[in-house]
Amino acid sequence: MEKQLAQRTLSQSLRQLKPSLNLADFSSNDYLGFARSGELYKLIKDNETIYAKILFPGAGASRLISGNHALYDVVEKKIAGVHKAERALIFNSGYDANLGLFASLASRHDTVFYDEYVHASIRDGIRLSLAKSYSFKHNNLDDFKKKLSRARGRVIVAVESVYSMDGIERFKQTGQQNYWIEDLVEYCFEKGFYVIVDEAHSTGVFGERGEGIVAQKKLETKVFARVHTFGKALGVHGAAVLGSGLLADYLVNYARSFIYTTALPPHSLLSILSSYEYLEKNTDTIQKLRENIDFFKSGFYMEENTNDSPIHYKIVGENKKCLELSRKCQETGFDVRAILSPTVPRNTERLRICLHSFNTRKEISGLFSLLGNIPE
Repeated sequence: MEKQLAQRTLSQSLRQLKPSLNLADFSSNDYLGFARSGELYKLIKDNETIYAKILFPGAGASRLISGNHALYDVVEKKIAGVHKAERALIFNSGYDANLGLFASLASRHDTVFYDEYVHASIRDGIRLSLAKSYSFKHNNLDDFKKKLSRARGRVIVAVESVYSMDGIERFKQTGQQNYWIEDLVEYCFEKGFYVIVDEAHSTGVFGERGEGIVAQKKLETKVFARVHTFGKALGVHGAAVLGSGLLADYLVNYARSFIYTTALPPHSLLSILSSYEYLEKNTDTIQKLRENIDFFKSGFYMEENTNDSPIHYKIVGENKKCLELSRKCQETGFDVRAILSPTVPRNTERLRICLHSFNTRKEISGLFSLLGNIPE
């Protein structure tokens, strides 16, 4: 352990826990400001009064024993309705959801193809499934098609609608600009492949009600499963797998990260419900976020910027230099974090810039000025 940590220190990639910074926030995933919202906190407290008779400090057991609290049914129906799905099944976190979904769904007789930039939880779930798996180049349908000659058994395809380090981009194909995921889903649907979409960074951000890109683009009937998480734009905690009733029943029986864990406490469920209710009453925060994204895009890049998400970046290409630039941003009052290898591939080390509905034009303009003085 000492040797491995020493190697991390030498390569400027040692991870350490540090206190949050009281700076202009350009680093968190709290895109709508819900995690710090006093109004949302008040709504949760108000709902505590409504559900007082069934609120307890903890769940006491897994959902299959005695932890299936009455609020689960209420909240899962709410989630399924917002995201236009037949069923929603709550997991304790996005990591747990992906781990349980992929590990239980695929078998050694199947083949999983995944975008090279998918989240670590997806990769870990695939590994546990024992299925044959192959990555394909990021947002590259042609490379995916080339890899299909290796397929055996059922074909499962894993992608994200918005990538945590790269956002989402529109591409000109068939004479119009689409998100790459639209073309992939249509192709896989025609071929009878099972597409799973992680919508962690799309939840609450895309669509009129924050329903995510799959529902916004009316692809929900062509996607086998979706994972929506609540710890980013919704500001609380937990996640849900969305899909058919058959899929939900299957996961209850076979997803080990669902079966063998204590259920979320009732208060967490109440917080999730309250966050969805708060979003319904405050969809203007989504519009404010989009306006800030557009303002940022208009000033940060000289070339056309087709990334519509809150997640942007500036490639630096070296851990040490990336850390130095991050410190410079923080010393100037902007909380911009360095993302280092091995979190991102070597030579793509970057400053990750997250936009929020609460960022002011003055803050964004100040960041423009600072980033403009950083050489390519």
